Amino acid sequence: MVSSSTREILILGITRDGRTFRPSDWAERLAGVMSPFRPGGAQPGSHLSYSPWCVPRTAEGVKAVVVHSDLRAHDVMAWDFVMNFARDNDLQVRDIEG
Repeated sequence: MVSSSTREILILGITRDGRTFRPSDWAERLAGVMSPFRPGGAQPGSHLSYSPWCVPRTAEGVKAVVVHSDLRAHDVMAWDFVMNFARDNDLQVRDIEG
């Protein structure tokens, strides 16, 4: 469960039973879908870059996505979409300490 005080979460491309999540570009796809959700809203050409609130990364040697809590403040349905994606695909979700 993600704490309401958490600033960022990490969605790892590993299922809770330890399997690598596929397809291999899932993190880029998820971040691409979330690209319009950004400070100031979608702008012409904003689909060409990731939102600062949902960014693909490599963590612990696997694909991951870092999701910032500002996404939740901006659009709770977008936040729910990302969190439901993780839950529906049984992905590991962690608070990022910082």
